[in-house]
Amino acid sequence: MKNTKDLIADKYSLDMYELERNFDLACEDEAFKKIVDKLKISKKELIKYTSLIKDSAGEINNCLKCKNIMECKNSVCGFVYYPSIEQDNIVFSYVACKYRRKLDKESDYQRNIICLDMPKEILSASMKDIYTDDKNRIEAIKWLTTFIKKYEANEKCKGLYLTGNFGCGKTYLISACFNELAKKNNKVAIVYYPEFLRELKEKFSEDFADTFNKIKKVSILLLDDIGAETTTSWNRDEILGTILQYRMQENLPTFFTSNLSLKELEEHLAGNDSEGKLKARRIIERIKYLTDQITMIAENRRN
Repeated sequence: MKNTKDLIADKYSLDMYELERNFDLACEDEAFKKIVDKLKISKKELIKYTSLIKDSAGEINNCLKCKNIMECKNSVCGFVYYPSIEQDNIVFSYVACKYRRKLDKESDYQRNIICLDMPKEILSASMKDIYTDDKNRIEAIKWLTTFIKKYEANEKCKGLYLTGNFGCGKTYLISACFNELAKKNNKVAIVYYPEFLRELKEKFSEDFADTFNKIKKVSILLLDDIGAETTTSWNRDEILGTILQYRMQENLPTFFTSNLSLKELEEHLAGNDSEGKLKARRIIERIKYLTDQITMIAENRRN
């Protein structure tokens, strides 16, 4: 009768036999075999990782049949679970596939964009995708195309005050322009102005200065939907007035979209007292100094 030590040895031998058998069977898969050949370590060591290497081979086989990232069947979309050797040990990590790398490269410019409370589609807006079938949009499109060329040539450039009817694409057009500049490593900010003011109020005792200065000092700025906010002396004088004064001094291109003309915006900013009217006039003069003005009455594409 075998003693305990012999029984343990027999069990170990049987387990090792099964492990080696499973490893040899797995090697019949081409993807598994390629991984094993690349790792260049002993079979004894590789056998310990048979299950994990099979997982990796399964993901590689998924990739061979995949035509785009939307078809990805791997555990982490756009990545392959893959082993490598680090200091004589096998380490498994997630490696981006070719479709993921392409997607990351195409969206890399978004790191140059501060986008506050704007729809996701704004980040992918592109000049090549804008509609040119409405002649009422042509003036704005030409202006933005010229701005890109001038800015890239380091010419001094004014921004744009773009007003027009609801849903005609004001924000999308300017965002497409900004995205083109971001792709060339320029820092831009696209800010939904009414929500920006609300956030500043909430952050007043926290990181107010950091958020405010980041927007005030960014190379190219869009204040979207100005005139849709409720006017107070604080947001008119301390926030908007300060931003505009700084950007005038530093010659930083500043853009605005609004459903209001400049005259209507002045009335909106003035309130009901004579002092407010004077301060509103100063704001409008700063906007005029910083921008060209275009009115775009075009098809409402949100309907």
